Amino acid sequence: MRHKKEGELKLELTQNAITVLERRYLARGENGKLVETPEDLFRRVANAIAQPDLKYDSEAEITEVENEFYEMMTSLDFLPNSPTLMNAGRPLGQLSACFVLPVADSMEAIFEAVKQAALIHKSGGGTGFSFSRLRPTGSVVNSTGGVASGPISFMRVFNMATEAVKQGGTRRGANMGILRVDHPDILQFIDCKKDNADITNFNISVGITEAFMQAVEDGNDYDLIDPSTKLPVGQLNARQVFDKIVHSAWHNGEPGIIFLDRLNRDNVVPEQGEIESTNPCGEQPLLPYESCNLGSINLVNMLKFTDGVPSIDWDKLGATVNKAVHFLDNVIDANKYPLELIAHTTRQTRKIGLGIMGWADMLLHIRIPYNSDEAVALAHRLMEFVTSEGRRASIELAKTRGAFPLFSQSIYKDGEPLRNATITTIAPTGTLSILAGVSSGVEPVFSYVYIRNVMDETEMLEVNTILKELLVERGLYTDELMKKIAEHGTLAHIEELPEDIRTVFVSAHDISPLDHIKMQAAFQDHTDNAVSKTVNFPNNATEEEVSEVYRLSYRLGCKGVTIYRDGSRDSQVLNLVSNKDAKPAEKEQSATFSVMPRPRPDMTQGITEKMSIGCGNLYITVNYDEYGICEVFTNTGKAGGCPSQSEATARLTSVALRSGIDVKTIVSQLRGIRCPSTIRQKGMKCTSCPDAIARVIEKVVESNGFKESEVRLVNHTPKYAEEKKAPVVIAHIRECPECGEKVEHEGGCVICKNCGYSKCG
Repeated sequence: MRHKKEGELKLELTQNAITVLERRYLARGENGKLVETPEDLFRRVANAIAQPDLKYDSEAEITEVENEFYEMMTSLDFLPNSPTLMNAGRPLGQLSACFVLPVADSMEAIFEAVKQAALIHKSGGGTGFSFSRLRPTGSVVNSTGGVASGPISFMRVFNMATEAVKQGGTRRGANMGILRVDHPDILQFIDCKKDNADITNFNISVGITEAFMQAVEDGNDYDLIDPSTKLPVGQLNARQVFDKIVHSAWHNGEPGIIFLDRLNRDNVVPEQGEIESTNPCGEQPLLPYESCNLGSINLVNMLKFTDGVPSIDWDKLGATVNKAVHFLDNVIDANKYPLELIAHTTRQTRKIGLGIMGWADMLLHIRIPYNSDEAVALAHRLMEFVTSEGRRASIELAKTRGAFPLFSQSIYKDGEPLRNATITTIAPTGTLSILAGVSSGVEPVFSYVYIRNVMDETEMLEVNTILKELLVERGLYTDELMKKIAEHGTLAHIEELPEDIRTVFVSAHDISPLDHIKMQAAFQDHTDNAVSKTVNFPNNATEEEVSEVYRLSYRLGCKGVTIYRDGSRDSQVLNLVSNKDAKPAEKEQSATFSVMPRPRPDMTQGITEKMSIGCGNLYITVNYDEYGICEVFTNTGKAGGCPSQSEATARLTSVALRSGIDVKTIVSQLRGIRCPSTIRQKGMKCTSCPDAIARVIEKVVESNGFKESEVRLVNHTPKYAEEKKAPVVIAHIRECPECGEKVEHEGGCVICKNCGYSKCG
């Protein structure tokens, strides 16, 4: 590892940030060991991103620029998107986070897009697609005389391809799928993620038009347009379609909505085509084959303290914006793009996406409640400043380096030439905010206190540093109080805390959905591209409340909306419909998986059989009730054996049986497992304890005529579920699959603030 050079800054990182860097960003050697420090990483990135200046400046000036970039990152004033941190100065060299690819209406074009997406995912990027050009389900394919399978069938092809490719070896790719509201398959699209386990690598959004929203207001019908002929092929009632979108979003957060006409109103190069899609989190509208690199300014570091009183340091913020625009513009030239066509298209417009993070923490420092008119007013002022200063910096770059090639005076009217077609974007900052140790993007604080489980089953309190400092200063801090806050999930009802603290330190669920939208709209008013933000709803929110937020987002000028109703993706309860009354779709909907076993019955019957194993005898009891096999017990004879392992196998088998997993699957997993003790003895009828258990289960099935589930209703056998009217529970990500801590929902993704795990879709 490189030792720190004399005069280099001391990089102050939280332990959480160090963990995330080591897991996901720092380079490793062939043996898997780390070969760079965090300082090495930032030096590597600063050096690589300074190199494009060689076209315009001397080598001495390049060194100065490199040091400026290095200081900006190590001070955590600004951080670029993850692909830049991971790949700058390394062989892969792909630095962009977001791409949009076209999907044209031919088999060749569709699978070319699949291949291109795979290359992008492999390099660390996310992709957005519009499937609106594809002919609807049932259309005649002239070349073959066959019938088209429609956009959703091809979305599943893209989804499977994504599943097979890991981004740069670190995570699965993410996609955005958009379908215009006037596409004939729109109703199927709205429902295509009704099951949380379907199309899991996509976020989906309906492309909404101004005409559609007017029809919703008026209660009128609107035309469905065949994309190949551009002719109407039917009509739907706009209000009914809107209500269906609302219901689906209430159900599990999918789909979101994108206001397509607004994206194209701000399309700075309309002669190059129509904007059809965005990146996976919705904040970056792009033309086909465009890419964009993102970066965020840490607003907490833009505060100055005079006699202990915080205020915004506008001079420092302006200087940081200037340097960040320079940095992001250089990324365009330093980048190694996955396709030459993407390189060419990106350089034609040179779009960058400068955003912010730590907004909620800044408000906490200056004691302004997130859900207040004062906060909304400050959002307007701050983002207007960032965008105007960003444009000023881009104009200065254009004076020495030239405007972006497609610059048109007619679009910018009397404005001076710009180096970059767009300047600002507000993205979810996910792992970047962990590295900076601040709140994410423009989201409110999700939780102020976490209880983490560490070794030896002990608990460790993680407390928001701003809250902790204030409580310690006032003599209010105790571990007991922090645990109470963690249990409540909010400070709002903690009576031991003064009202002024409870008013300022609001969490995501203390803020009304309408206040979420007002904040998003304030930032959108001064952002070139779009704003990624999740509107949080409590679990008991109504569909009417979701509808109100969608309508308000339209009235206030947002470009899109993502909502999340608490628990709607974590555990979704569907009432069981009896087979005789069920529609085909409802039967299919019930055929799903869960981890919740039915309770053990009070009375059972069964058999016990002695099985000879390699180390003695094993007594296996298989019990059942009227609904099917429900439990297995084992007991070893005097000769010994492996009592703990056989008991563990029996317990897990019992749970699986009561969870509705069909017997054949369980038996197939246990049969044939070999133990060395059986190999040493001749004449053994079984090969191990698990094999013996499987054989006795098979015997009970055969002798009692139990049948496999005709549908895989989880929790229970079909008969039990039907008679008890038991719910079918779909388990979904509530805890991080890598470290076990709670995850948060952000911009259509889940993010673990402990280890940096993230998943979109």
